[in-house]
Amino acid sequence: MSNGWDLSNPDHYEKWKLPMVEVFETVEGEGSGAGFPTIFVRVFHCNLRCTWCDTPYSYAPAKPEYEATVKEIAAFAHRFASRRICFTGGEPLMHREKSAALLKALALPQKIDDVHIETNGAIDLIPFHDLRQQEPWGEKVRFVMDYKLPASGEADKMIHRNFNCLKERDEVKFVIGNQTDFLKAVDVIKSYHKQGQVLFSPVFEKLSPRKLVEWVLAHSLSNVRVSLQLHKFIWDPAERGV
Repeated sequence: MSNGWDLSNPDHYEKWKLPMVEVFETVEGEGSGAGFPTIFVRVFHCNLRCTWCDTPYSYAPAKPEYEATVKEIAAFAHRFASRRICFTGGEPLMHREKSAALLKALALPQKIDDVHIETNGAIDLIPFHDLRQQEPWGEKVRFVMDYKLPASGEADKMIHRNFNCLKERDEVKFVIGNQTDFLKAVDVIKSYHKQGQVLFSPVFEKLSPRKLVEWVLAHSLSNVRVSLQLHKFIWDPAERGV
């Protein structure tokens, strides 16, 4: 139980529904899992509206593609062969208890080795962190926290205490649109970062990867990993379900 959530009731998994965008299998495009076959579970709704968002179909005024129960979503995801799951959105943790129930259902099977949650930094991670600390399946769960910088238009929404929830196996991602973003990310790392791999990613077709690498090297950021969106080089950047 976390934050008063009861995830032990089997009825929740049969009756709780979430608005969904898509579930599909592809290769992970970013971060430490880049290139690995991965099952993507994309839920609908987001609490932010980033200027450079590449999934605007995952929040209003777009509509969910469908609704499904926690049990149905997990069962469909587990049909694929991959042992890694990306729990994403929109913002996958917006649905609170329902998000937690789906996270548990996705992580439980023995064949699943990793469930990484792509969360946007504006959702309180404490109850989800407590949950993964309490549950045996929690060792499979990782946060990939996307800290929003000024060019996103949402920098003022970031919850800095979320850094206290990050462990070595987690990641914190900074999507960088310009030099102002870069310098802000450097400052945030110095001020708040304790554990977890730091990822710097250029806004696709806005900032050249070469320029970002030059800045990283010039600032001697030896523990920062430059992360490109692999899927946008393999497929058309606008293509869905890949």
